[in-house]
Amino acid sequence: MPIHVLMPALSPTMTEGNLVKWHKTEGDAVKAGDLLAEIETDKATMEVEAVDEGTLAKILVLAGTDNVPVNQLIALILEEGEDASTLEKSALENITSPQKLVPVASAPTPSLPDAPVTLPSKPVSSGERVFISPLAKRLALHHNLEISNVGGSGPKGRVIKADIEKALQSAAAKKPEISQGGYTDVKLNSMRKTIAKRLTESKQTIPHFYVSVDCTLDALLTLRRQINELPGSTQKVSVNDFVIRACALALIKVPEANVTWHDTFVRQYQNADVAVAVAVEGGLITPIVRCAEQKSLLEISAEVRSLAERARAGHLLPEEYQGGSFSLSNLGMYGVRDFSAIINPPQACILAVGAGEQRTVVKEGQLQIATLMTCTLSVDHRAVDGALGAQFLKTFKELIENPLTLVV
Repeated sequence: MPIHVLMPALSPTMTEGNLVKWHKTEGDAVKAGDLLAEIETDKATMEVEAVDEGTLAKILVLAGTDNVPVNQLIALILEEGEDASTLEKSALENITSPQKLVPVASAPTPSLPDAPVTLPSKPVSSGERVFISPLAKRLALHHNLEISNVGGSGPKGRVIKADIEKALQSAAAKKPEISQGGYTDVKLNSMRKTIAKRLTESKQTIPHFYVSVDCTLDALLTLRRQINELPGSTQKVSVNDFVIRACALALIKVPEANVTWHDTFVRQYQNADVAVAVAVEGGLITPIVRCAEQKSLLEISAEVRSLAERARAGHLLPEEYQGGSFSLSNLGMYGVRDFSAIINPPQACILAVGAGEQRTVVKEGQLQIATLMTCTLSVDHRAVDGALGAQFLKTFKELIENPLTLVV
């Protein structure tokens, strides 16, 4: 039975194409891999090649014909020993039994390789000509496949499309599998859910603005060392204790920043209740140093240590972490230079404190080395204006850089 050559579907959306050119004429011998015709789609002009051997006996659609439906019979090929008298009957059968149609070979839309593919198969010595069909050659070039390493299964060792596809499949099979990595879904605890809800609400509804200063720490570090080296001293004060004390005194000096927002009013506090962020398993919590402006550095140090230990153990009472007029978040112990914190509503301010580190500064026209700490104040612009936020930070900086004011 004659081989039916059909209008191929060269893309998933193709329904018809234009037959641009025949590369064979009636009566020509056809071998597997031979270029038969050029087909134009709405996207490109592509070549199609034969998949079987025989004689091109009848061209049913002439070159230059437009809008040829996919799977329409366009030519007939007689296999060796077949009689030309079967051509007319075969064409009629195609009309009544389309399920018997056999499409010609066409180049699929290839995906680009991650790297050149080289396959040991049938090496060709330098300078030796490689016999390959046009479609196979284009497919190999597209995949960056070394043609000389591909053995041909066509007539007289000719490389055809099937050989290229087989070579690409073999190369893909030899590539090592890349682990995609595993993962674990961690169920959110109540603390993490609350943090997510409140901070999302904060960033979405509060108009944050930020002001930053660099505080010189050298005098404070000297004073801290002297306090910790006092004879009989069993309690050590930290830089964070100085920062809490400085925040409290600055809030008393600038009471307009010691506020919380309540939509129809702003509540201003007479005492500085400083909430200190403490990292705990599964999240963070902010225990509060109440009336911090009335407590000494040693009292603040002892209270913060006790609150942090009970927070990590989960033993805080509600009144010890609910409320507060101001928050402090210190990541300096992690080596963080500076960052911006998210306001904890209804509070209007939170101070983010970075690490103290030696930097080059200019003093009186001379380069010097000083220990600087960058502090960034996040402010709710509804409750505290920019100038007021800057005034608070200026006061805080003066207290940190004159640490004796924190102990008298």
